[in-house]
Order: sequence, then C-alpha cells, then structure tokens
Amino acid sequence: MKKALFLFFSLAILVGCTPKTEQTSSSKPRKPKNIIYMIGDGMGLNQVYAAMTANGGTLNIERCTYTGLSKTYSANSYITDSAAGGTALATGSKTNNGMIGMNADSAAVKSILELAEEKGMATGLIATVRITHATPASFYAHQINRGMYEEIATEMLTSGVDFFIGGGRNNFENRKDSLNYSDSLRNANYNIVYSIDSVEAPVLLPFGALCADVDMPQAHERGDFLPQAVDLAIKSLDARGDGFFLMVEGSQIDYQGHGNNTEGVINETLDFDSAIKVALDFAERNGETLVVITADHETGGMTIMNGSYSDKTIEAQFNTGGHTSTMVPIYSFGPQADKFTGIMENTKIPLLIKEALEQ
Repeated sequence: MKKALFLFFSLAILVGCTPKTEQTSSSKPRKPKNIIYMIGDGMGLNQVYAAMTANGGTLNIERCTYTGLSKTYSANSYITDSAAGGTALATGSKTNNGMIGMNADSAAVKSILELAEEKGMATGLIATVRITHATPASFYAHQINRGMYEEIATEMLTSGVDFFIGGGRNNFENRKDSLNYSDSLRNANYNIVYSIDSVEAPVLLPFGALCADVDMPQAHERGDFLPQAVDLAIKSLDARGDGFFLMVEGSQIDYQGHGNNTEGVINETLDFDSAIKVALDFAERNGETLVVITADHETGGMTIMNGSYSDKTIEAQFNTGGHTSTMVPIYSFGPQADKFTGIMENTKIPLLIKEALEQ
C-alpha cells in the first residue's frame, strides 16, 4: 500500500511539474537575428484595402501573422508630417513637425539603426524618393529642419550605414557648396553607383546607389526597382553574417495621396507589397528575421465608396490633399511578432524592436 501511494504521489509530482518546466524553458521569446522594418509613407487601412481589391482580393502583406494599430500625432501637432512621423518610428521619441532625428527639445536622439550598428549589425536603407528625404533621413541624420537636404547628405558619410539605395544624387553632388559627397563616400570605401540594373548580389559593403537626381519615377515607370533593391539589400547585408537591420520605405504612396490619385495610390501600394513579398519570403526561409510593416501617417483621407474583387475595381474619394490623424496599421511576422499587437503609440514600435534585439 505504501509503495502504491509513493508511486501515485511521485507520478502526480512529475505530471504537475512537467508543464511548468516546459513553460519555463519556452517562456523566453526567440531573439531575432535580423530586422526588416518597412514603412509605407501615407499608407492607411484604406490604401491597403484598395490595393487588395485591385489585386483581386489578396496581398502579400496578409501573410503577416499579427496586426495592430499606431497613433501618429507629433509632439506639436495632432496631424504629423513625415519628419516627425519618421523620427518617432526611427527613435522612439516624439518630436515637432519638420524635425529629423531630434526630440522636441532639439536634442539628437539615436535611431534603432544606430543602435543596431553599435551591436555590430550590418545596416541598410532603401527609399523610392531621395535618400535624404524625411523618413530615411530620420534613421541616420539629426537636423532641425527636414528641408536641409544637403546637410542631411553630409551625415551619410559619418553615419556608418553599410548599404543604401534611393534618389537624391543632387544633394550629394550638385550642391551649393560645390563639394562632391559621392566622391567623399568613395574615399571612405563606399562603392557608389547610379543604377542597380546590372548589380549582382551580394555586393561588397559599404555600398550606395543614387538612382535619380531627386526622386525615383512613379511605380508604373520604375518597374521592379523596389523589390529588386530589397532583394539586393537582404542578400548583401545577410552575407556579412552579423545580423542586419534594413529599413525599406514605400515612399510615394504619400505623393499619390497628396494628389488624390486613386490609381496612383493603388500602384504604389502594390509596388510596396511586392517588396514585402521579398522580405517575407526571406523571413520564412531564414526563421531568424522579424519583419515589421507600418506607416508614418495616412495621406488624403482616402475613403472607399465601392469596389469589386472580380472586376478588380475601386471607387474612392479623398477628404484632403494633406495628411490625416487617423491611426495606421502595423503588421508583423517572425520572432516576437506577437509584441506588435493592439493599439500603441508610434514611438513604441522602435522600442519593441530594440527590446527584441537586446533579449
């Protein structure tokens, strides 16, 4: 009888402890090795749904396993601009409209790209506008005014960014001070090119492509430039083997929203979604990559009035030629993607990324 009771209680203890032991061993979330941070400038929920409808009812972005919403106001305005929105997403600090990489007190704040560099990770930036524009600039520059494009360009030289692709050649070469910062970058061992059409991956880092004097052409004119750039970046940054941080901006969704151009919004969002496919395909194969997709704000106050999946058509109206205060979506995939759910401040997104890297 005593032996039977001993066996019973021993079994009960083992059964009772097993789940706790398993929970403890799996309670610490996996640390992502790589971060791909994708920002659709001006991309609200209706921009996403319009593109989804025009694509027959589906997008690659739907492959993300978690979703949330972000509040976009800036430090001094209920409606943010791209500089304050980009700074919030890059640094975790609210700032005043027009300011780049600084808090509202005009003090420089580190971006998560700069923190990734301190950890020895390879870093990259891609945009379909000038690489000195508000959102990409927020990740490597610190300026009081977003319009200081030439000053922002000079900061690329000391930024430590390993890989960049975008427009903005004039800000580096056709400058008021007559200096040529493309040559300065070359002297700092950057391989600077003006097209990625014939560039094969992986490229030797550091690398920069200034593919337009100002902004890249619109989506229907630039072809597969953005997904091609993302593929080149991922292969090149990953080849270094230290983990990487890559920011990708679908920049011109915003431009088309400002112009109240439904077709243009759809084309730019579909183009961004094709770049998202490249990122998610890599993350699925790799298993160590966190992909976070969001927007700095919504542009145009886009409202969908009618549409058809079968006809791939959308009827939309716009309420403004500017930005709006509406919340914007967050999509995430990969290790610790579950952290990016619910309603949060835009400043929380980079802080969650930082936490993921530090665990």
